[in-house]
Order: sequence, then structure tokens, then C-alpha cells
Amino acid sequence: MLPELEIKRRFEEVQGRVIEAVRRSDRPSGSCRLVLASKTQPAAAVAAAYRAGARDFGENYVQEAVAKRAELADLAGVTWHLIGHLQTNKARLALETFDVIQTLDSAKLASTIYRLRPSPPMRSLIEVNLGGEVSKRGVAPDAVEPLITAVRDKVEVAGLMTIPPLGDNTETSRRYFAELRESRDRLASATGLKLSELSMGMTEDYVIAIEEGATIVRVGRAVFGERNI
Repeated sequence: MLPELEIKRRFEEVQGRVIEAVRRSDRPSGSCRLVLASKTQPAAAVAAAYRAGARDFGENYVQEAVAKRAELADLAGVTWHLIGHLQTNKARLALETFDVIQTLDSAKLASTIYRLRPSPPMRSLIEVNLGGEVSKRGVAPDAVEPLITAVRDKVEVAGLMTIPPLGDNTETSRRYFAELRESRDRLASATGLKLSELSMGMTEDYVIAIEEGATIVRVGRAVFGERNI
């Protein structure tokens, strides 16, 4: 774990870059949320980031998040995001642990969530696999609208999320971010849903994501350093 003062310095640096990217893109102040990806980081690192001002944290694994939340029960005003794949057999635990599920990828999962908690509807983003990569989760771009139709009465579909394919440089991600934004705009018109959220961009490319319309960026290493494996 990095020293607390270093986590604070890094968080403030990233937060400053987010604010500047939003301003440079001529968007309203506060229109992009910084979610700290805290996978494998100890609870003490999350607490250090919280003391620096962070309030949104993203976890990949349900059971890791359960243990971490138990250690951090005294932190008020935190929003927990599930940013890893959710298996249906862990849905009940996820509903007790997370405020947002960013990785909804099937009607079956939405039905399970609805059965376990019909109200209030779970705030969810649909994960889109823009690159068609077999190594990544998410639905194909042409399957997003049918999925929205199937799940809109079961969960709150708040928007879309993606992890673009790795490229030779960070600019490679730009076309995927633009594609997700254009898809969101088209789907909002077609479905009548607001679809206000676009979760895209990580440590390497979050500034580019903001320039292309991200409302959520998921940043881990830039704040916490390398993961604790």
C-alpha cells in the first residue's frame, strides 16, 4: 500500500485532471464522476482515499467487496459500484453490497435481480463489448437495444459501460468511446429512456473518455499504485 499522503496527492492530481478535462470539453462542472477502482487494495487504502475526498469506489469481486465494506462500515456517504462480472448465484449478496451494478449483461441476471429486489429498482449500466473480444464480458452492440427492452421493467437502466480493446496508444480508445456515446444517444431516442450515464475510461485513457462524453471514469492504478496481487 502507498503511504496515505501519496494516495492523497495522486487522488487530487487525478481529480484535477478530471475537472480540467470536463472544463476543456465545455461541459458542466461535476458532470463526470471519478470512481476509484479498488480491486485487491486493502481497506486502509480505501479509507485513505476517502479521507482525501473520494466517495465512489468500484470493486470487481462481490466477496472482496463484502469484506472491505465490513471493515469500512464507519465511512458515510460512500457509493459502491460493481465493475466486475456478476454471476446470478451472487446476485443477492451483490444487492446487499453495491449501490450500482455497472456490468449488467443478460436478461437472466436482470430477472434474478428483480426477483430478489423488485423495489427500488437496482441502478444498472449495460456493459457493451464494442471490440467483440472473447476475453471480455458484455453484450454485442446490436444486442443492446433488445436487452434494454427485456430488462427496463426489472432494473433501472441508467446507461452504458465499456472497456475498449487495448491499442498501441491511448488515442486508440477514442473511437470506441465515441461509438459508445453515439450508441447511447441513438438508444435513448429509440427507447425513450434517459440513459444519462456513460462509464468509460480507466487510468490510461480517462481524459480521452471525458473528452468523448464519459460521465463516469474508473481509475485505480493512478491513485493506488499497482494492484496487490
